[in-house]
Amino acid sequence: MNAPHISTSSSYIPRRTFLRGMGVTLALPLLECMRPVFARAAGPESPRRMLLISNNLGVLPKPFFPAAAGRDYELSPYLSALADFRRDFTVCSGLSHPGVVGGHSTENCFLTAARGPTRSGFRNSISLDQFAAEKLGQLTRFPTLNLGVNIDKANRSLSWTRDGVLLPAEDSAPALFRKMFVQGDQAEVSRQLRRIEERGSILDTLREDAQQFSRNLGSDDRACLDQYFTSVREVEERLHSAREWELRPKPTTTQAPPEDIQNKKLIFQKFDLMLRMAQLALESDSTRIVTLMVDAFATPVFKLNETQNTTDGYHNLSHHGQAVEKVKQLEDADRQQMALLHGLLQALAGKMESGQRMLDRTTILYGSNLGDANTHDNSNLPILLAGGGFQHGAHLAFKRDDNTPLSNLFVSLLHRLGVDADAFGSSTGRLANLELA
Repeated sequence: MNAPHISTSSSYIPRRTFLRGMGVTLALPLLECMRPVFARAAGPESPRRMLLISNNLGVLPKPFFPAAAGRDYELSPYLSALADFRRDFTVCSGLSHPGVVGGHSTENCFLTAARGPTRSGFRNSISLDQFAAEKLGQLTRFPTLNLGVNIDKANRSLSWTRDGVLLPAEDSAPALFRKMFVQGDQAEVSRQLRRIEERGSILDTLREDAQQFSRNLGSDDRACLDQYFTSVREVEERLHSAREWELRPKPTTTQAPPEDIQNKKLIFQKFDLMLRMAQLALESDSTRIVTLMVDAFATPVFKLNETQNTTDGYHNLSHHGQAVEKVKQLEDADRQQMALLHGLLQALAGKMESGQRMLDRTTILYGSNLGDANTHDNSNLPILLAGGGFQHGAHLAFKRDDNTPLSNLFVSLLHRLGVDADAFGSSTGRLANLELA
C-alpha cells in the first residue's frame, strides 16, 4: 500500500484555531492543514451546512413558478435571474403544511409545521433548525444562528424550542459581528469597538498574528485564508456603509414619515447584509445552521431604488387586488430578492473547500408561509432549494389541489445534514424525486 503524501509546507493545526488580537478573536475557515495527515489522504469532506430563509409575505406566484414541470422547463420571469445557476437549484410547487392555515398567523410555523396556529391555546412546536441542532449536538460555538430583517422580535421568529418558545432573532448586523468576533474583558472590548467606530478594522488588529500564521501555510491554504479575509473585510465595509447611511441628512417631504422608516425602508440593503453575515458565520464555522426571516409584514414604505419609494407599506402592497401599480412595485421587490439570492449563490460557488464549492456543502432553502399573500392562501408555497449536493435543475411539481407536505422536504434536508430522522412535523417520508448528485 502506498504511504499517504505528507505535506511539508504546513504542519497539523487544530480545527478550532483562532487569530487573536487586543479584544478580538477571529475563527478561521477550514484549511487543509487543519486535518490530520491520514485524514487528508482519505479526502475528508468539509462540514455540511444549512441556510433557511423565509419572506413572510412571499412573492407573486405567477412570475415565480415555471409553467412546465421536469428538467426541461422554461425558466419563469423571476427564476431567469438565477439562470447562471440553473443546475444548482430546484424549484418546487404543490408543497404546503397540512392544517397550517390562517393567513399571516402561519408565519411562525414555516419551519415547525405546527397545525392550527389560529386555535385558542395554540402552542408552537420545535423548528427544523432546533431539531437538527438537538440531533447533531454542539459542533460549533453557536449550534444555530437565528437572524431577522426588519423583524418584530417579540412576536415573530423562524426558530422555536421543543416547548414551543420563541427564540428571538438577531436583527443587528453589528451586534452579530461583535458576537462572532469580539471578545475580551470590558476594557479591551471598549477599546476595540472604539477603533472599529473610527473606521478601524478587526483585521487590522490581527494583521501581525495573521501574517505570522500564514507564513507556514501551503499555497492552497494561503489562498483560502486570503479569500476568507476578503469576506470579513467586505462585511466590515458594508457595516461602515450602513452606518454612514444613517448619518446622512434625511430628505424633506410633505408627508409624515412612517415609524422607523429611517432603518426599515432599506430592507434590501439589510437583507443583503444579513445574507453576507450568514455566509460569514458559516464560512468561519461559527455555526452550521442559520435561519433568516425577512419580516416584510413589519416593513413600512420602503426604498425600491435610489429615486423611488413604494407608495405603501409591504403588507398593504401585498393585498394588491390586481392593481397595476401595486403589482409593479411588488414585482420590483421580488426581483430584487432574486438578485440577492443570485449574489449568495455566486459567492458560495466561488469559494472552494477540500476541492469542492462551498455551495455544494451548503443547503439553501428560500420560501414563505404564504402561497399568495393577496388572498392569504397558505397552499402551493413558493419553495426554492439550492446547493447542498442535491441533483438540481428540475421543477418538482406536486399536486396543486392536494399538496405534498413541505415537511417531506425537511426530512430530506435533515438527512443531507447528517441527521438520521424518519419524520418531522407532518411528514409522510422524504420528498419524492429529490436525489443526491
